Amino acid sequence: MILVLVETDASGAVEVSREALTFARDLSSAGGGVPVDAVVVGPVPPGLREQLEAYAVRTVHKADGEGFAAFSGAAWAAAVQAAREAAGSVVVTAAGTPRGNEVLAHVAARLGVAMAANVLSFGGLSPFVVTRQVVGGAALEEMRLDERPAVFTVAGHAVEASPAPSPGPADVVECRPMLSEADLVARVVSTDEPEPDLSGSLKSARVVVGAGRGAGSADGFADLLELTDLLGASLGVSRVVTSLGWRPHHEQVGQTGSRISPDLYIPCGISGAIQHWAGCATAKNILAINTDPDAPMVTKATHAVIGDLHEVVPAINAEIRRRRGA
Repeated sequence: MILVLVETDASGAVEVSREALTFARDLSSAGGGVPVDAVVVGPVPPGLREQLEAYAVRTVHKADGEGFAAFSGAAWAAAVQAAREAAGSVVVTAAGTPRGNEVLAHVAARLGVAMAANVLSFGGLSPFVVTRQVVGGAALEEMRLDERPAVFTVAGHAVEASPAPSPGPADVVECRPMLSEADLVARVVSTDEPEPDLSGSLKSARVVVGAGRGAGSADGFADLLELTDLLGASLGVSRVVTSLGWRPHHEQVGQTGSRISPDLYIPCGISGAIQHWAGCATAKNILAINTDPDAPMVTKATHAVIGDLHEVVPAINAEIRRRRGA
């Protein structure tokens, strides 16, 4: 049996958790069709059960109550461990988010087994071999998970989230783990609402225009924003741009920002450090615009234009407008 930790927001299961469910279903098929269960910690959003039913989930283990009112990695791990024991799971997985990686690290430590983070695919089942991202996504590593349960997280966009051909019952059962004081020592005590994202959903965008230090200043984004508008794209930026306060954090792409997988990524004035590459390595096509022909982003790009973004981007915008007769 496979158990998936599902993270939620007001709309239900978040996209990366639905990807993890899809990955688990593929693993189930390879293993002869073993059931896939889900564990949800905290309040269950309306419509979540129907959503998990569409992903062929057999049972939803729900852990709720005072101890789960705020996030605690150890408390969530206790819930996952209790659900695993109830279901008899031989595989425990989650999305490779900061929260998913933290919780499953706790779970692996409690069970005394190894954990593989940010898995992209699996190979043989006996032995069970996974391929995962390491060094911020700059390299891949094969890892054997010989112990049971096998514990791992699934890298964002490793697979495309897709409902199952046949739904599952998604029966909801209460999960009531015993929490100790130690489980609640480290927990979230307050949260701040993020700035509103006016550019649309960066993670699901099919086209993303990227901007780095080459933008020059907080006033250097006009042409980039025009290109974003012309292409119906979202704007993504490097960490230095947000660190300098030029753009809001929700636009950041990289290891500490969003991981994107667009059909086209146009990084402008971005050198392509490992941390940024970790967030865009799965883009299907990359058109880099940079003054440095040896920049890592240029050498990894599908296509590249060597030049100043403040000259190249306005020229692209003008050509798009010309072809559209605008």
